[in-house]
Amino acid sequence: MPEAIEIQLKKGALELCVLALLSQHDSYAYEIASRLADAIGMGEGTIYPLMRRLQTDGLVETYLVESTAGPPRKYYRLTDAGKRSFTSQKASWRSFAGAVDDILGEAQ
Repeated sequence: MPEAIEIQLKKGALELCVLALLSQHDSYAYEIASRLADAIGMGEGTIYPLMRRLQTDGLVETYLVESTAGPPRKYYRLTDAGKRSFTSQKASWRSFAGAVDDILGEAQ
């Protein structure tokens, strides 16, 4: 797959992936970035701006947790609006992915 297409596909799914991870449990940005780097190859540089935007949009909120290995960590959790957005985006993704799968199946 050409690299530019792969990057656009990943960016398009990135917010949904972050909301999905946070729907499982609260997390800090580095942990989210590590999970996404392992799973879909997205780097840290794309996560931090997204986390700020999600907070500005009211989809996540933050709180501090003391750390034994340094300064307190900023954890993120979904707000009620974030939970609703995740549910909506997940439904949209499934519908879209199903339609694409149908088209790809027809193209065989």
